[in-house]
Amino acid sequence: MSSRKPPEADTEECTVCDTRTTHTVSIELVTESERERNAEFSREPYRVSECDVCGSEEKVRMNDA
Repeated sequence: MSSRKPPEADTEECTVCDTRTTHTVSIELVTESERERNAEFSREPYRVSECDVCGSEEKVRMNDA
């Protein structure tokens, strides 16, 4: 029994390449407040996805309802 994922499981749609490509994905904490006071309370997690083919980057706020 193999636990390997199919190759298409590691790809996602790239709007610049207009096809499914591999992406490097990371999580980034972004400070959304420009005020220094209480700025540490305005950090929000973003999913950052960079296309391995063309280098385009997309950031999506993770906890938007």
